[in-house]
Amino acid sequence: MAPTLLELTASIVSSHASVSEMTSEELLQEIQKVYSSLQQLEGAGAEIAEAAEAKAPAISQKKAFQADQVICMICGKGHMKTLARHLAKVHNLKPGEYRKQFGIPRSQALTAKNFSDSRRKMAQDRGLADNLAKAREIKAAKLKTKTSQPAKAVKAKPVKAKAAPKAKKA
Repeated sequence: MAPTLLELTASIVSSHASVSEMTSEELLQEIQKVYSSLQQLEGAGAEIAEAAEAKAPAISQKKAFQADQVICMICGKGHMKTLARHLAKVHNLKPGEYRKQFGIPRSQALTAKNFSDSRRKMAQDRGLADNLAKAREIKAAKLKTKTSQPAKAVKAKPVKAKAAPKAKKA
Protein backbone atom coordinates (compact mmCIF):
# COMPACT_ATOMS: atom_id res chain seq x y z
CA MET A 1 0.00 0.00 0.00
CA ALA A 2 1.31 3.45 -0.92
CA PRO A 3 2.13 5.81 1.94
CA THR A 4 -0.20 8.76 2.49
CA LEU A 5 0.88 12.37 2.14
CA LEU A 6 0.98 12.75 5.90
CA GLU A 7 3.28 9.74 6.25
CA LEU A 8 5.55 11.01 3.50
CA THR A 9 5.63 14.46 5.10
CA ALA A 10 6.55 13.00 8.50
CA SER A 11 9.32 10.92 6.95
CA ILE A 12 10.81 13.84 5.00
CA VAL A 13 10.65 16.32 7.88
CA SER A 14 12.04 13.83 10.43
CA SER A 15 14.97 13.10 8.10
CA HIS A 16 15.62 16.81 7.73
CA ALA A 17 15.30 17.45 11.47
CA SER A 18 17.72 14.63 12.31
CA VAL A 19 20.57 16.36 10.46
CA SER A 20 19.81 19.99 11.28
CA GLU A 21 18.79 21.67 14.47
CA MET A 22 15.25 23.19 14.32
CA THR A 23 13.05 25.04 16.77
CA SER A 24 9.47 23.85 17.23
CA GLU A 25 8.21 26.79 15.16
CA GLU A 26 10.62 25.99 12.33
CA LEU A 27 9.56 22.35 12.53
CA LEU A 28 5.87 23.27 12.15
CA GLN A 29 6.64 25.56 9.20
CA GLU A 30 8.69 22.81 7.58
CA ILE A 31 5.83 20.31 8.00
CA GLN A 32 3.36 22.74 6.41
CA LYS A 33 5.72 23.59 3.57
CA VAL A 34 6.53 19.95 2.76
CA TYR A 35 2.88 18.85 3.00
CA SER A 36 1.65 21.60 0.66
CA SER A 37 4.45 20.85 -1.80
CA LEU A 38 3.53 17.17 -1.84
CA GLN A 39 -0.14 18.04 -2.39
CA GLN A 40 0.76 20.20 -5.39
CA LEU A 41 2.98 17.49 -6.83
CA GLU A 42 0.28 14.87 -6.34
CA GLY A 43 -2.32 17.04 -8.10
CA ALA A 44 0.00 17.83 -11.00
CA GLY A 45 0.98 14.18 -11.33
CA ALA A 46 -2.66 13.08 -11.48
CA GLU A 47 -3.47 15.72 -14.14
CA ILE A 48 -0.50 14.66 -16.24
CA ALA A 49 -1.44 10.99 -15.94
CA GLU A 50 -5.06 11.73 -16.90
CA ALA A 51 -3.98 13.87 -19.84
CA ALA A 52 -1.57 11.21 -21.09
CA GLU A 53 -4.19 8.50 -20.64
CA ALA A 54 -6.87 10.56 -22.37
CA LYS A 55 -4.67 11.67 -25.28
CA ALA A 56 -3.06 8.35 -26.19
CA PRO A 57 -5.46 6.30 -28.34
CA ALA A 58 -5.67 2.58 -27.71
CA ILE A 59 -5.59 1.97 -31.49
CA SER A 60 -5.18 4.01 -34.65
CA GLN A 61 -8.09 5.82 -36.26
CA LYS A 62 -7.79 3.68 -39.39
CA LYS A 63 -8.19 0.46 -37.36
CA ALA A 64 -10.98 1.92 -35.22
CA PHE A 65 -13.45 2.45 -38.07
CA GLN A 66 -13.84 -0.76 -40.00
CA ALA A 67 -16.54 -1.94 -42.38
CA ASP A 68 -18.21 -4.37 -39.98
CA GLN A 69 -17.33 -2.92 -36.57
CA VAL A 70 -16.20 0.16 -34.66
CA ILE A 71 -13.53 0.00 -31.94
CA CYS A 72 -13.29 2.53 -29.12
CA MET A 73 -10.03 4.46 -29.34
CA ILE A 74 -10.04 5.06 -25.57
CA CYS A 75 -10.36 1.54 -24.17
CA GLY A 76 -9.97 -0.64 -27.26
CA LYS A 77 -13.37 -2.35 -26.92
CA GLY A 78 -14.60 -3.57 -30.28
CA HIS A 79 -17.40 -5.46 -32.03
CA MET A 80 -19.77 -2.47 -31.84
CA LYS A 81 -21.94 -1.06 -34.60
CA THR A 82 -22.05 2.46 -33.11
CA LEU A 83 -19.98 4.32 -30.53
CA ALA A 84 -22.44 6.89 -29.15
CA ARG A 85 -23.97 4.75 -26.38
CA HIS A 86 -20.60 3.24 -25.38
CA LEU A 87 -19.02 6.70 -25.10
CA ALA A 88 -21.88 8.01 -22.96
CA LYS A 89 -22.17 5.02 -20.63
CA VAL A 90 -18.53 3.95 -20.17
CA HIS A 91 -16.48 7.10 -20.72
CA ASN A 92 -19.07 9.82 -19.97
CA LEU A 93 -18.22 11.56 -23.26
CA LYS A 94 -20.32 13.13 -25.98
CA PRO A 95 -19.48 12.27 -29.59
CA GLY A 96 -18.21 15.80 -30.22
CA GLU A 97 -15.77 15.56 -27.30
CA TYR A 98 -14.54 12.18 -28.58
CA ARG A 99 -14.01 13.61 -32.07
CA LYS A 100 -12.09 16.58 -30.64
CA GLN A 101 -9.93 14.39 -28.39
CA PHE A 102 -8.71 12.24 -31.28
CA GLY A 103 -9.00 14.71 -34.16
CA ILE A 104 -11.76 12.78 -35.94
CA PRO A 105 -13.37 14.86 -38.72
CA ARG A 106 -17.14 15.50 -38.64
CA SER A 107 -17.44 13.74 -41.98
CA GLN A 108 -16.37 10.46 -40.33
CA ALA A 109 -19.39 8.60 -38.94
CA LEU A 110 -18.96 7.02 -35.52
CA THR A 111 -20.57 3.85 -36.86
CA ALA A 112 -19.47 0.80 -38.82
CA LYS A 113 -19.65 1.43 -42.59
CA ASN A 114 -21.88 -1.61 -43.28
CA PHE A 115 -24.27 -0.53 -40.51
CA SER A 116 -24.56 3.00 -41.95
CA ASP A 117 -25.11 1.63 -45.45
CA SER A 118 -27.84 -0.78 -44.33
CA ARG A 119 -29.66 1.98 -42.40
CA ARG A 120 -29.44 4.30 -45.42
CA LYS A 121 -30.83 1.58 -47.72
CA MET A 122 -33.67 0.84 -45.30
CA ALA A 123 -34.59 4.54 -45.16
CA GLN A 124 -34.58 4.76 -48.95
CA ASP A 125 -36.73 1.63 -49.27
CA ARG A 126 -39.29 3.10 -46.88
CA GLY A 127 -39.27 6.41 -48.75
CA LEU A 128 -38.22 8.41 -45.71
CA ALA A 129 -36.22 10.89 -47.80
CA ASP A 130 -39.28 11.62 -49.97
CA ASN A 131 -41.46 12.03 -46.87
CA LEU A 132 -38.96 14.43 -45.37
CA ALA A 133 -38.82 16.49 -48.56
CA LYS A 134 -42.64 16.68 -48.70
CA ALA A 135 -42.84 17.72 -45.03
CA ARG A 136 -40.27 20.46 -45.61
CA GLU A 137 -42.21 21.76 -48.63
CA ILE A 138 -45.44 21.91 -46.61
CA LYS A 139 -43.73 23.69 -43.74
CA ALA A 140 -42.16 26.23 -46.11
CA ALA A 141 -45.53 26.86 -47.78
CA LYS A 142 -47.24 27.41 -44.41
CA LEU A 143 -44.49 29.77 -43.32
CA LYS A 144 -44.78 31.71 -46.60
CA THR A 145 -48.55 32.13 -46.22
CA LYS A 146 -48.17 33.30 -42.62
CA THR A 147 -45.66 35.99 -43.57
CA SER A 148 -47.67 37.20 -46.58
CA GLN A 149 -50.96 37.65 -44.63
CA PRO A 150 -51.31 40.87 -42.65
CA ALA A 151 -51.57 40.40 -38.93
CA LYS A 152 -55.13 40.55 -37.60
CA ALA A 153 -55.92 43.46 -35.36
CA VAL A 154 -56.99 42.37 -31.93
CA LYS A 155 -59.63 44.48 -30.25
CA ALA A 156 -58.99 45.19 -26.64
CA LYS A 157 -61.98 44.60 -24.38
CA PRO A 158 -62.84 47.50 -22.11
CA VAL A 159 -62.13 46.83 -18.47
CA LYS A 160 -65.00 47.63 -16.16
CA ALA A 161 -64.15 49.16 -12.86
CA LYS A 162 -65.77 47.46 -9.91
CA ALA A 163 -68.06 49.57 -7.80
CA ALA A 164 -67.11 50.06 -4.20
CA PRO A 165 -69.12 47.81 -1.87
CA LYS A 166 -72.06 49.51 -0.18
CA ALA A 167 -71.81 50.03 3.53
CA LYS A 168 -74.42 48.20 5.59
CA LYS A 169 -76.69 50.18 7.77
CA ALA A 170 -76.64 49.27 11.41
